[in-house]
Amino acid sequence: MRIAFMGSGRLACPALRALLEQKQDEVVGLVTQPDRPSGRRQHLAPCPVRAFVGQRDIPILMPEKVSAPDVVEQIASWKPDLFVVADFGQLLKPALLAVPPLGSINIHPSLLPKYRGAAPIAWAVANGDTETGLTIMYLNERMDAGDIILQEKIPIHDEHTAATLEPLMAELGATLLLRVLMDIRAGRIRRTPQDESRVVLAPKLRKQDGRIIWTRAAAEIHNRVRGFVPWPGTYCEVPEGSGHFLRIMRTKVEEGRGRPGEVLGSDVMGPLVACGEKAIRLLEVQPEGKKPMAGGAYLCGHPMKAGELLG
Repeated sequence: MRIAFMGSGRLACPALRALLEQKQDEVVGLVTQPDRPSGRRQHLAPCPVRAFVGQRDIPILMPEKVSAPDVVEQIASWKPDLFVVADFGQLLKPALLAVPPLGSINIHPSLLPKYRGAAPIAWAVANGDTETGLTIMYLNERMDAGDIILQEKIPIHDEHTAATLEPLMAELGATLLLRVLMDIRAGRIRRTPQDESRVVLAPKLRKQDGRIIWTRAAAEIHNRVRGFVPWPGTYCEVPEGSGHFLRIMRTKVEEGRGRPGEVLGSDVMGPLVACGEKAIRLLEVQPEGKKPMAGGAYLCGHPMKAGELLG
């Protein structure tokens, strides 16, 4: 088969690698996101997929709008039989979906219809789920709503963050993709429509999603710390009303009662802060403009008194 690959983020790289290494199909073109400003100096940098491709001799398009008529025409000129899409970041409109005769398949890191949207891994961890999975599905004009081809579960362990779970999901996606391509070549694909009554959304994360709300239960805050790594991170104001913010990198749920946001005490591991239910120990933090450090090390230069409130 002649395959056009569409992907941008880290989740897509193992799938593209698997396509390039197998010999049955040909990658006739790559569509990815344009280079974007990055870092403090805002120099243009390629997305992970384009960086991965490097100097390989593959036609590459980097459109702002993949479904623009001129872009659709360019992609159609590759004469692809199939689109493979992973972590791309743009919706494909009907005119583009009509190009490949075998359709368009997508690698989505959740057990659809749960967690449709831009941040399924982050929300699965942030919501305290103990398992998630990978779905290979057909694309249609609606976001993540196409028929399911294949799914496989993966456990979420207590030590997982969104950042550590993503590469596991990416490798699983590459493995399942090769199985699906084999079935497509053999003509034995099964399509299962999604149950719309079970849809759960995983919307794009915003900076304000990372602000800690101390009235939440300690377990919920802890899971958000795990889920929002690396973006948007979780943070609080130290102390309340100061305008100074502290990024919370790693936490532990412990017993404790007090006003939400109240410092209950400190030890060499870090400060213990009351939540709406129980308390959390701040094991690793990052002050503004500084590198991450252990919670206990932070206290050496920024002592917290019992009874102090965090915003």
